[in-house]
Amino acid sequence: MEKAAGAGGRWIIGCNYRGGMAKLDISTTEGELRMALGGRLDADGVAPIWQQARAALDRNRALPVRVEAAGVDYCDGAGLAFLVDLRRHPRQGGAAVEIQGLPERFRRLLDQFDPAAFRSAPAARQAGEGIFASIGRSAAALGLDLKSQVAFVGEAGRALALALRHPRQVRWRDTLAVAEAAGVNALPIVTLVAFILGVIIAYQSALTMRQFGAEVYVADLIGISMVRELAPLMTAILLAGRSGAAFAAEIATMRVNEEIDALSTFGFDPVPFLVLPRVLAAMVVTPVLAVYADGISILGGAVTLRLFQVPLVTFYNEVFSWVQMHDLLGGLFKCLVFGLVIAGIGCLRGLQTGNGAVAVGISTTRAVVSALVLIVVVDGAFAVVYYHLGI
Repeated sequence: MEKAAGAGGRWIIGCNYRGGMAKLDISTTEGELRMALGGRLDADGVAPIWQQARAALDRNRALPVRVEAAGVDYCDGAGLAFLVDLRRHPRQGGAAVEIQGLPERFRRLLDQFDPAAFRSAPAARQAGEGIFASIGRSAAALGLDLKSQVAFVGEAGRALALALRHPRQVRWRDTLAVAEAAGVNALPIVTLVAFILGVIIAYQSALTMRQFGAEVYVADLIGISMVRELAPLMTAILLAGRSGAAFAAEIATMRVNEEIDALSTFGFDPVPFLVLPRVLAAMVVTPVLAVYADGISILGGAVTLRLFQVPLVTFYNEVFSWVQMHDLLGGLFKCLVFGLVIAGIGCLRGLQTGNGAVAVGISTTRAVVSALVLIVVVDGAFAVVYYHLGI
């Protein structure tokens, strides 16, 4: 590194490396700070002159700055970062930093960056901000999120209506692939959870009912509770954590990699192209998995009640004498809505992903949490509606 002082408050800073030099000539003339750049503006070249340039700007905050860059013969990403940093440096009294003479091939790259976008964002909560302002901000964010969800439901509904009118436009191969991943591959975990759930309910109930000699009625309890409520709810929760998160992560990764932007550029609407196959697959596999979970959980209850001397024939007769067709259909209709909620929320959070790898994780987490909350809310709404309908 070399530093040569000159007359009249003018100095030159340079860095020699690999046979090249990045040069910075700083001077103050006629109420203006002048910087002359030359040579190669790359990582090695801008490193020794960056701090000196910032220091000069700090000492002359009220002066306009003119950066003459006609002597720049090479500029890469590090050089562009240096120039953007000069342009965004805070000034006083409207003094601006103007870059002149930069070769056109570098000017086109520099003009793609807005200096204002790189300024530090204000703190989320200003000093002295009250709790009511914080609550208001959270409520506004929640309102915007609900608005986006309603708009997405409208787009998804339109896509479903078009699919019913024009089935050939649906990407059925992708739909079957998603159904296999979300349904067939989920059978092991559904089997394990459903069987253990049936065993636990049967065992805990039978211990209490045995005091009254009514162990046989545990079969009725298992049949009604699993078919109407627990099997659909358990299946939906498993799919939300397994498939809903996968939907969000897949679409979020496509958003980060700009694949969705490429689809839009080629004229493909992301909703029918990406969302519709996942929604259709989830709406099909959720009721099927729920019926499967019904049978496995009832089997677990039957095996457990054998320990309490309840014959399998008796268990079978009790279950099918109490469980009616409207109980099964009511549970399956809830599963249909659960599948729509899980796939829709997962795809929506994926489409809302920001930039960066961290955004993928954030979208996945938001998808799972939102789906679980909506599943509970929808299930509660079904309970109220079924009660008033007498189902």
